[in-house]
Amino acid sequence: MKADGAPDGWPDALRFAAEPVPGRLARVARALRSPRQALAILLTRLAGRRLRAAQRFIALVGAHHDLHGPGSLAPPSDPPAVLAAAGIERVEVGRKGTVRIASEGGPIVLLSVEGQSIAEGAGAAIAAAFADPALHALYGDALFRAERGPWLPLLRPAFDRDYLHAVDYLGPVIALRRSSVAGIAIADRAPALDLALRIADRFGPGAVRHLPQILSFGGFGGAGHGAATRSARCAAIRQDLDRAGEGSTSIVIEEDGVIRLDRPLPEPRPLVSLIVPTRDRLDLLRPCIESLRHRTDWPAKEILICDNGSRDPATLAYFRTLEAEGAARVVACPGPFDFAAINNRVAAQARGRLLAFINNDVEAEAPDWLERMVREALRPDVGAVGARLIDGAGRIQHGGIVLGTGGLATHGHRHFPGDAAGYLGALRATRSVSAVTAACLVVEADKFSRAGGFDAAAFAIDFNDVDLCLRLNALGLRTLYVGGAVLHHRESASRRPSPEAAARHRAEVEALKRRWGPLLAQDPHYHPGFDPDLSTYLRLRRGWTGRGPATPR
Repeated sequence: MKADGAPDGWPDALRFAAEPVPGRLARVARALRSPRQALAILLTRLAGRRLRAAQRFIALVGAHHDLHGPGSLAPPSDPPAVLAAAGIERVEVGRKGTVRIASEGGPIVLLSVEGQSIAEGAGAAIAAAFADPALHALYGDALFRAERGPWLPLLRPAFDRDYLHAVDYLGPVIALRRSSVAGIAIADRAPALDLALRIADRFGPGAVRHLPQILSFGGFGGAGHGAATRSARCAAIRQDLDRAGEGSTSIVIEEDGVIRLDRPLPEPRPLVSLIVPTRDRLDLLRPCIESLRHRTDWPAKEILICDNGSRDPATLAYFRTLEAEGAARVVACPGPFDFAAINNRVAAQARGRLLAFINNDVEAEAPDWLERMVREALRPDVGAVGARLIDGAGRIQHGGIVLGTGGLATHGHRHFPGDAAGYLGALRATRSVSAVTAACLVVEADKFSRAGGFDAAAFAIDFNDVDLCLRLNALGLRTLYVGGAVLHHRESASRRPSPEAAARHRAEVEALKRRWGPLLAQDPHYHPGFDPDLSTYLRLRRGWTGRGPATPR
């Protein structure tokens, strides 16, 4: 076993599969600690609302991966003759991760490792995909099994250079156009990673694609793990950064094998405007503001409190103290609470090059959270940047926003343990997502302005963050989730339910569907083989076999 509990020989990307999962009885026992809620869940299930009951049960006891498929999940294999007939040559990576690709041979090279079988139908699917001349590398999904254990599906996202820098989620099988890679000196111990990055650099990121179908199954042999492999990953990433003109970026290997890239920061450090809306609730606001003052080590920051009609004498006294100390500016924002309009109003008065929108129920934990987010937000092709948020129960509240789940959109890895690695390391990596929550969102002020800010007319309270991110994405500015930026969030602790709020929420749901309906069908960063109704990455879609592309709901 590795020091962190992961079995020897497992790649870093599979760290999530070694995390403990409580049994069914243990989860029931945990639910019974809250008897009133447990009874409500039971009554919901007896009423035939099974999905609603399952959602409430997960929210009560927490989420864990339940992805192992039955023994029949593994398909038959494609024999070598079938691959050869499709113009595919299988090249196996050596025990030390070495591989060389000859210039002569079939048009497609299938890079693989010892212990992997090619799934039946994979050859035909790969050959069909390479009929597109713009495709130069293709990876699919896999089934992994250690010894005689159950099969674990490895369902990959769309190609994401940032994610691949952080976690090598590609291996061990990848199909390549021979003419694109023949003769290249390939990095030992990280050939798939190296080749995918080289092809993306040479032909553009669209030249590397994901096929949501099981292409291989088996063990990983001796490939994809250990200190030597991590060093090889770093070497391949260093070359990729050099090719992209980012040679001054530092590469740091975290304890869990996730690689962090520290891009250089300008001097002097740019000013960040921390924007915090509130109406009284000093019990929430004070911990939030004090954490921004004393547990956030970014040197150039201003705090702007959007006061939406606070009346509590203690809150008003706290405002006076902050202003007397020069610690914050309080901006009056009277009228009905309108999250989007209030933030827009104060953003227009902010002096910072960057804006950091912070809910009043958020508290900083790791002092470097803002530095990590700013490094990404300053990149020319990045728009909004989000953080890993932990709820009051110590569980994941936000790990990026996933479209098309829960009926509309949900927070990634919701209710999983706060220290979980996430599926394929997703919770700890820096990676592309469709959207992030405005409970903690950093964006350059000029990009925010180019996108038109939050849409207060359509999304006064809900989905304004999703809409903003999607508009930034439409401008060519990617949204990033930074797993190393960690804060606490007592979600909606400062809001109260009401019939008016419910009606407004329904209207905003319909507005989001009208504006972004096609994108809500299936998130490109989330695999369609997962169950779309429960907490993300929790279990497989009912009836999914992986032997053909999954159809979005």
